[in-house]
Amino acid sequence: MVKQDFDGVRDWIFDLDNTLYPPAARLFDQIEVRMTAYVMDALNVPRDEANRLRKHYWAEYGTTLAGLMDLHGVDPAPYLTSVHDIDFSALIPDATLASRIKALPGRKFVYTNGTAPYAQNVLAARGLDGLFDGIYGVEHANFRPKPEPRAFETVFTAAGIDTARGAMFEDDPRNLSAPHAMGMRTVHVAPTPEPAPHIHHHTDDLSAFLARLI
Repeated sequence: MVKQDFDGVRDWIFDLDNTLYPPAARLFDQIEVRMTAYVMDALNVPRDEANRLRKHYWAEYGTTLAGLMDLHGVDPAPYLTSVHDIDFSALIPDATLASRIKALPGRKFVYTNGTAPYAQNVLAARGLDGLFDGIYGVEHANFRPKPEPRAFETVFTAAGIDTARGAMFEDDPRNLSAPHAMGMRTVHVAPTPEPAPHIHHHTDDLSAFLARLI
């Protein structure tokens, strides 16, 4: 039944963080520390306030960066370089996941609210480099973040993605709303399901889910 839902899919789009590696790697713990430090310096606020703003902007704007840009005119390039300067040693290569992604029919893409260079570092550490037809970061969406529909539209147009024949895999349920509206199959990849009309499938094991499709 699940495999039938993906008949005809030829464009497979994967989020990066907590999707192509397990949340237990806790990369975002490192990124959040660096985000908070950047907010402290950029806005000249104490750590507690910077941490509050980081969380608030993520909730309200989709990313902390979007809030900083829209409200404070922060330059995205140095911010993104700083927050993604982390240690990738917690990531373990996953040859099984790599083989299952490779076996999917059609084209495969990564689309992240991080940057493409950061994504390439993650993919290399996971043994997933060389599998994807395109790697798109927030810079390719003019620094507008998922879940904004215009961000998806910009990236999908650049990649030539046929949304009627596409599937999107994401850990953040907010980021599946626009793909669903565009006619894509949607898969929520997370330890706990969050039922919603725009989510077609949930899995807590991406590799096992893909095994059911190939």
